[in-house]
Amino acid sequence: MIGQRSNSFYGWFVLAGAMLAFFSSSGTFFFSYGVFLPVIADDLNLSRAAVGAGLTLGLLSFGLPSPLIGASIAKFGPRKNIIFGNSLAALGMLGMSECSELWHLYFFFGVLVGLGAGFGLYLAVTTLVNNWFIARRSFSMGLLFMSAGLAGLIFPPLASWLIDSVGWQSTWLVFGSINLIFAVLIGGLVLIRNAPEDLGQVPYGETVEPISSSQVQKLVIENNEVAPKEWHIKQVIREPALWLIVLIGVTNYYAFGTIIAHQVAYLRDIGFSAIVAALVFSLLSGMSVIGRFGFGVLSLRINLRKLVIASFVMQVSALLLLLMTKNPNLIYLYAVLFGIGSGAIVVSLPTVVGEYFGRTHYPQIMGFMFPIVISA
Repeated sequence: MIGQRSNSFYGWFVLAGAMLAFFSSSGTFFFSYGVFLPVIADDLNLSRAAVGAGLTLGLLSFGLPSPLIGASIAKFGPRKNIIFGNSLAALGMLGMSECSELWHLYFFFGVLVGLGAGFGLYLAVTTLVNNWFIARRSFSMGLLFMSAGLAGLIFPPLASWLIDSVGWQSTWLVFGSINLIFAVLIGGLVLIRNAPEDLGQVPYGETVEPISSSQVQKLVIENNEVAPKEWHIKQVIREPALWLIVLIGVTNYYAFGTIIAHQVAYLRDIGFSAIVAALVFSLLSGMSVIGRFGFGVLSLRINLRKLVIASFVMQVSALLLLLMTKNPNLIYLYAVLFGIGSGAIVVSLPTVVGEYFGRTHYPQIMGFMFPIVISA
């Protein structure tokens, strides 16, 4: 196998564009709503439960149409979906700046932002990485998910500062503009291209002399190392490996979602102060970023299966610490172990799907799996 010179490989620019889209869209959609929630509830004289339902509706709009989104990515390519989806999400955020009633919130955030993020976020950006990278797919996927982890650290304090400075409605204007600039204009229009074959290249790891796109396609088909066995979605559904991967995703998302929802309250209930509970939460979030990046780096040297097993062992050990101790030092150790383990498994899911099932039907396969995984 001959290696493609990395300094001529456009995939690194595609990865940068995907990271910008993932960073800005996940930051404005996933990670900031909790900051807005009490402010919107107080300003519009609504219950927090009613406002919180807006995020629930947004997540449903994000995840449930995944089979349709996967088919759209397969037909039109991830680039058009990123541009369309993030434009729709930005439109919803601009609408939130005029929100004055509960139905406005449900429509603009719950429908437009959620559906836009569905088309322009997870499935589309992971498809890009899967299209462009084979030799370093897990490393590139780690970088991609690290950008989303960084969004979780940066956007909540940014949202809090902006709300205090200009108000929550103007903050949605800023967030919509961020999505348009970074996800749509720079990421989607300038940097991102659907696949290396579009530019006469092959996925990372191959060197070829300048040749036509048809010749590149022929090389990709003939070279088993570049084009592993491709699975049709009907074959995939009957494959036991698929359901093992689904089980990995379900258990991880269930554990992570439960921890995020109840960790602070649980720590307060067993005697820790609000400050310590908040510090543990921040530490867990930071360690998740390290886990995402670390998985990508270690996968260059260590078998993926071994890394996934090690990550699960870390998660289980962390949960046992959380349930069995009230020692502050061990609680911080729990946050380190659980953050790293859960961050690594988040990256492993799309990586393993791409490694096992190949590039051609990746968006349809992930579109089939994703509603099952996030329903946990």
